[in-house]
Amino acid sequence: MPLNTEPNFSEAGRVYFQAYSPGDDFYELLIETHRDLSDELSAAVNARLILLLANHIGDIAVLREAMQIAREGF
Repeated sequence: MPLNTEPNFSEAGRVYFQAYSPGDDFYELLIETHRDLSDELSAAVNARLILLLANHIGDIAVLREAMQIAREGF
C-alpha cells in the first residue's frame, strides 16, 4: 500500500460541509495537545505520537516512504 499524501481526515458518523473542515479539526486537536507544554515536553509528546501512529500503521514500506518524504528538502 503506497503512502497516501492527499487529505484523508474524517470522523466516523460526522458530516462535513467544507472539504477542509476535518483537517482543521485535526490541527486544532494537535495544537490543543501541545498547549501549555514546554518545548522539551512538546518534543516528547511528538515522539510518542509518532511511535503510536507508526505502530497503528504497521506497514514498514509505508513508514519508510513517509520518512523519506518528510526528510526531503532538509
